[in-house]
Amino acid sequence: MLQLYIDTQKNQLCRGNEVFDPWMLSWAASDMAADGGDGGSSDRKNVTPEEAMGWLFATQKVRQVPVAVIGAKEASPEECEMAEELGRKLGEVGYALLTGGRTGVMEAASRGASQSGGIVMGLLPGDEWETANPYVTIPLASGIGPTRNSIIARAARVLVAVGVGVGTITEMAYGLHYDRPVLALPSAPEVPGVQRFQDVDTVMAEVAVAFLRG
Repeated sequence: MLQLYIDTQKNQLCRGNEVFDPWMLSWAASDMAADGGDGGSSDRKNVTPEEAMGWLFATQKVRQVPVAVIGAKEASPEECEMAEELGRKLGEVGYALLTGGRTGVMEAASRGASQSGGIVMGLLPGDEWETANPYVTIPLASGIGPTRNSIIARAARVLVAVGVGVGTITEMAYGLHYDRPVLALPSAPEVPGVQRFQDVDTVMAEVAVAFLRG
């Protein structure tokens, strides 16, 4: 990815001669040439992808395509702790969270995101929205059982796996099939094509890259 910078005069996120559209989550050619130049260096602030996403959520209207956190409904305390930290950090930045809406990793990530003020969507397998964990702000009762795993993968901008379960593996496979970035923390299964990370901070950096890939 080219160096990202904020054009402080135009209040835009740029890379090279392109401008990022935070509603369409895509890059387009800028009008710098039409303006007769690329502005002075004093109008530019170089930023990392994480800084760019923080700035976008703070200053722009960003389309809330969610980050999916996927993992087993029966998870270890360590996995739940990591999922909660991930959810909290996603919520702090401004990302919307999507999970399967139930217990374990799903509930832990939802709790973290909810407590930091984030939007929490839960795509439930059954017919009753009341089965969602208490931290889900938008419960979606699908009534389609495990088929919902495909929809979670399709709907997300990027998927992050914490822990392992049959459903987690299918969601990872669907994510790869739909050409979504699939990221994994240490306890998640090793799947070809999935990027693995040792901690939440490095995952957060890659989530930002995924959102800005255009």
